[in-house]
This record gives sequence, structure tokens and C-alpha cells, in this order.
Amino acid sequence: MAADKTGTLSRKQLILTSLCRHLNVNYELVLRSVYPGSIEETDIKDLCLTVANMSDTSANGSAWSDNEEVAKWIAFAGGFPANSEACLGALEKLNENLATKSVLLGNGLKVSAADVVVFSAIYSSVVGLSTMDALKFPHLLRWMDHIQNKANFGDMFEKIPVEKPSFVPHVTKTIVKVEEDNPKKNVQSTKTAPKSEPETTVKKSETAKPKADAEPNEEKKKVPEAEAAAKDELSVSLLNIRVGLIRKAWKHPSADSLLVEEIDIGEAKARQVVSGLAKYCSPDSLTNRLVVLVTNVKPGKLRDVLSEGLVLCASNEDHSVVEPLLPPEGAQIGEQISFSGIDGKPEDVLNPKKKQLEKITPNLYTDEKGVATFKGIPFMTSAGPCTSSIPKASIK
Repeated sequence: MAADKTGTLSRKQLILTSLCRHLNVNYELVLRSVYPGSIEETDIKDLCLTVANMSDTSANGSAWSDNEEVAKWIAFAGGFPANSEACLGALEKLNENLATKSVLLGNGLKVSAADVVVFSAIYSSVVGLSTMDALKFPHLLRWMDHIQNKANFGDMFEKIPVEKPSFVPHVTKTIVKVEEDNPKKNVQSTKTAPKSEPETTVKKSETAKPKADAEPNEEKKKVPEAEAAAKDELSVSLLNIRVGLIRKAWKHPSADSLLVEEIDIGEAKARQVVSGLAKYCSPDSLTNRLVVLVTNVKPGKLRDVLSEGLVLCASNEDHSVVEPLLPPEGAQIGEQISFSGIDGKPEDVLNPKKKQLEKITPNLYTDEKGVATFKGIPFMTSAGPCTSSIPKASIK
């Protein structure tokens, strides 16, 4: 059975998340360039290209677009059939292709980005194979086992059990005699032990350790599930959320889905922010508009343009309507958003590796009146709560 995470993510989300891990790319930055609601509407090649362009490795955007083999495997992953019969046919072709290979691209055993993309696309189909069907794809399963053990997937996928042929070498039988009366005597092999090897001394007292010695260590390793879950709960106080004013907005020079905004938050210099809002808002509609900005996300480039913050937006269920949260009239530029009863100092800069933002945003939503909240507690300014025209919306 697949890990729970695979059941809650679509194929494109799985591919996107896995590829970000493999190429060491900040997943949040990718989401800001491709708003979550439009992931399913975006071509898989464009998603992969977005991740590649943000990568520091040699697998940059031009290498992806120019490499026919890479394009072939991305197309294979994007078009992998959901129908069971067609799925088996596609797996059979992949199995044949892997008959003389350890990885899809490259030499030796090094896992490539193409391997990660294809693995993520077909995982749910392979993990659901019956024992009889699995026997038909020995090369495929060998490859799946290699990728799942070498690629950095974290806890995204539960390991697929793969039976491997074992090699048992012939071993000359030895007879070991332990003289218990004298613990200082050596235990010697009556056969096969070379004279040059040092003799091994085994004391009677060391042949078994009291069971009680191991029990405290076992207790230390056990962590109650409730305690583990509590550690995953992060407070919104970690975010530095401020009221900002968009002074200017324009289209991203090389990405149709992105807009670039110059946002004033009361600092000496306005911040430049890249948002995936081109599909939902025009630059003119954003100019001179108040917004809610997370200011302590790690700065990074989106398609070669620096982004220094995250504009929080509300989205309806099918992500067909997306709009930035709106501070009330009279809110002061640069003032910090507060949450009643929640105190704490924001992080200087959020650590992408800790996925702090990803753990907080599921608890951000608008209520039935459109008031923006964290677990039902309103986003408050000196002039009142921040709102959206979309009730019961998710906020990211």
C-alpha cells in the first residue's frame, strides 16, 4: 500500500514535489511561480522546466528543452494511462527498455531527474500490481527498487518490497568448543582458522546480556504519537506578516503566469515580489492596492527575477477564483498583522528545509463572512480584520 501522502497528492503534485527534492529546489518558490490551483492545468513539461530553471545543477532549463531523451520521459510520465489495461502495456514497454539499463538516463547507477519523474508518475500503478502481474516486469521492479533506495524522496513513498535472488557461498563447517569452567581460556576453531589470525577470547559472562539492560533503551526510542503530532503543529507567529501597498505591477518578462510587484511595507526600499497571479489579476488592478505580505520567506529567483516576499491570496475550492487578501481601509503600511491570544517572535528568515510555511498554511482560511483567519482567529490590523470576497477559501 502506498504511503498516505501519495493518496492525497495528484500525479503532477507528486512529480513536482519529488523533482524539487531531487534537484534541491525550494518547493514554495515553485508554488509561487505556479499557483497551486493551476498546477493541474499546467503542462507537465512546463512544470519540470520551472523546477529545472531554479536548480543550481547542470540540469538547467536549456538542457531540458534541448534533450530529446529528457523530453521523451517527461512526456511518458505526463501521458501515463490511468486505465488498467493500457497501464500494463505501458509498464511492459518500460520493462523492455530497462532490460539492459540500471537508470533511464546517464551512465552507471546515478539517478537522473528523468528517473525521478517517471518513478513518481508510475508508483501508484506499480505498488498496486498483483503478485502475478509483478512477475511479468522483473527489470522494471529492479529499477524501481534501485530508485526508491537511492533517490531522496523522504517519506513520500512507502518502499515497494522487491524479492532479490540471494547468493549463499560455500562455507567450510567449523566446530567451536567453549570451555565454560575457565572463562580465561580461548575458544578456538578446530578447523579452517589460519595460524596468523589472533585467537578470540569469549567470556562466559559476555555470552548473554540481561534483558533488563535493553529495556530502558527501547523505552527511550518510543515517542507517543500525540507528542510527534504536536511537534508538527506550528504557530502562525513564526510568520512576519505585514500590510503592504503595491506601488507598481508588471508582467514577468519570461513567464506568462507571473506578475512582478513593487510593494511598500514602510522600509527604506520597496520589496520586489513575484506572484503567480497573471491569470487572475491585471497589473493595473493591483497598482495602489493594499495586500498582506509574508516578509520573512527566503528570497529567491523565479525565472531569473528576484522575489522578496509572498503575497497571501484566497482561493475558492477549484482555484478558478484567486485574489490577494485585502487589509481594511485605514490600515497602516508596514504594520504587523496580529492574532488574538497568539504571541511569539517571527523567525528572521523561514527555513525551507523545515517546511514551516507548508505546515502553517493548511490552517489559514477565510470564514463564512470572508474574514481571513488562522484556525478561526482573524488576521487583525489597527483598522480591523483582513478580508476576501471569497468565503470559506484556502489561503496561500
